[in-house]
Amino acid sequence: MASVSEGSSHRQHQQQHRGATGRISGSCSGSGLPPPANDTTTTAITASTASAALPSATHPDPDPDPRSSTFCSVSTLPPVPLSDPHPHPPPPLAICGHEGGFVQPSSYLRSRRPSYPMPATQPERAIDREERQGLRAIRNFLKVRTSYDVLPLSFRLIVFDTALTVKESLNILTQNGIVSAPLWDSKSSTFAGLLTTSDYINVIQYYFQNPAALDKIDQLRLDSLREVERALDVAPPETISIDPERPLYEACRRMLESRARRIPLVTNDSQTDRHLVLSVITQYRILKFVAVNVSDTQKLRKPLGEIRLGSYHDIATASMDTPVIDVIHILVQKSISSVPIVNSEGVVYNVFESVDVVTLIKGGAYDDLSLTVGEALKKRSSVRVEFMFSKEFADRARRTSPEFTPAR
Repeated sequence: MASVSEGSSHRQHQQQHRGATGRISGSCSGSGLPPPANDTTTTAITASTASAALPSATHPDPDPDPRSSTFCSVSTLPPVPLSDPHPHPPPPLAICGHEGGFVQPSSYLRSRRPSYPMPATQPERAIDREERQGLRAIRNFLKVRTSYDVLPLSFRLIVFDTALTVKESLNILTQNGIVSAPLWDSKSSTFAGLLTTSDYINVIQYYFQNPAALDKIDQLRLDSLREVERALDVAPPETISIDPERPLYEACRRMLESRARRIPLVTNDSQTDRHLVLSVITQYRILKFVAVNVSDTQKLRKPLGEIRLGSYHDIATASMDTPVIDVIHILVQKSISSVPIVNSEGVVYNVFESVDVVTLIKGGAYDDLSLTVGEALKKRSSVRVEFMFSKEFADRARRTSPEFTPAR
C-alpha cells in the first residue's frame, strides 16, 4: 500500500463529489497520472479531510505533503470484467484522517509497550558490582596470558608409551607421586591421549566383573584400555590438547566442554613436523596462577551458597563401613572424583577420592576391594583434613567447646 498526498485543486474536486458516501473511485496510476489505455486495473482511492490534529502521532504518515492536510491510500485491486452486470464495489481499504480503523502495516513491526506496569528495578548492590568487576578482570587476564605462562620455571615431564603395561605404568606413577601422564604412540609418533585414575578404575571394574581374566592382567597394555572401555560400555575419554601459545582462556574453555580436570600442552616440532608434548596443566595450577597474579580476586566476596557454586542436590555419600568397590561404582556412575564419608548424623569425617584407588592397587591387588572405606583410608601415607569455618562459626564453637581451635 502506497500513501500519496493530493494538491489543493484536487482536494476541492473531491469535496464537490464526496456526497453521501464520502469516497470516490476512479482509475489512476501510482504517481497520480491517468493510467495507460491498456491498463485494465481498477484503483480505489479513499480520501477524507484530515483534522487539525492529524496525522496522529501514533501512526504518522511517512511522507506527508505540507501543502495539504488530505491523505489518501491507493491500492491496486483485481480488474472487474465489463460484462459483469453486477460488479462488486471495491471494499474500503483504509480510512484516512480522523476516521477510525486505520492500521498501517508497519505498526505490526513496532514494539508495543506492555499494558501492565513494569516492576521497579532494584538498585545494584556494591557486592554485586564488585563481583562483576572481579570476574571481568579474571576473564581479561586469561585472554592475555598463554597456557605456557602457567608452567613453573623448571618441571619434570613423564610420558608413557602405549606399549607399556598397566602394571608398569602404575608403579611409575606411585614412585613419582603423580596421578596422570600423557600417552605417546611410538608407532605413529603422535600424541595418543592422557592416562588418569579413571582408566585404572575402569580396569578394576572390568576384572571385578570378569575374575577369570585376572590371570592375564600383567599382560594388559595401555593400548588395550579402549577394549576395556568397550567391554564396560563406557564412553572413551575425549582426547583434548592445546598449543602452549594459545590463550589460557581457550584452555579453560576446552576443559569445561570436555569436563576434563587437566589438559596436555602439545605443539609441533618445526624440524620434524611431529607432535611434541610439552607438559600438562591442571585446574589447580590454573586457579593458583590466577589467585597469585590477579588482585581483583579479592572482590569475589559472595558466599558460595548465594552463587550456587558446587553441588547441593543428589549428593552421593558413603560411610566408613561401605565397601570400597561400592564407592568405586559411585565414582563411575556419577562421573565424580570424590565421595564424602559421613556418619549416621551426616557429619563429614573424610573424603574418598579417585586417587585413593591408585594407592590400593599399587601392589597389584585388583580383586581385594572388599575392604571397607575406613580400612582403605588407613593405607594412605598421610592424611590431612582441613576445614575452613566462618568467623561466626568459630566464635560459637569456642563458646560451646573451649578446646576447639580452628586451622589457620
